[in-house]
Amino acid sequence: MGLPTFPQPVKLFIALLSPDPEFFRLAVTRLQKDYGPIDLESNVFPWTTTNYYRDEMGENLLRQFLSFAELRPPEDLVQLKIETNALEFTLSGATSSESPRHINLDPGYIDSAKLVLASTKNQAHRLYLSQGIYAEVTLLYHHKAFHPFIYTYEDYRWPETHAFLRQVRKRYLEQIRVGKK
Repeated sequence: MGLPTFPQPVKLFIALLSPDPEFFRLAVTRLQKDYGPIDLESNVFPWTTTNYYRDEMGENLLRQFLSFAELRPPEDLVQLKIETNALEFTLSGATSSESPRHINLDPGYIDSAKLVLASTKNQAHRLYLSQGIYAEVTLLYHHKAFHPFIYTYEDYRWPETHAFLRQVRKRYLEQIRVGKK
């Protein structure tokens, strides 16, 4: 008979998407108040993957990734997704769900074997967590590299994204080794 085991803490990260990097700064300032300092930030990349957000956010979108210094329990992902959704709404000055969105914040976490993203949308490959939040394993880490699945978003397949995520994973493993939360 198996006994329940509790996971090690994980490294939370956020993928930011906006046509205006000023919204990155505003979001980071707010997120650091709740989740502590940022320890790694990627370069800002032009996001030309799809037109999915064009009607909602406009053109010339930019993508940036960042990770938080403090390791957290993986179940914190639910609250982080709820809070990032609320922050998107606030930063957009939204008065309804039909208002234009100025920033998209996609939280997730990295552990030694995978990258997990949170979502409010159910799909066949997503598991329900709680409070209307789902999660998916977006990338598998195996043989010293991240590997996508058939459903992995295109920007999580980019070499630049993988290079940044390897840095995040390396920092995570260092933190786990020294027992630093």
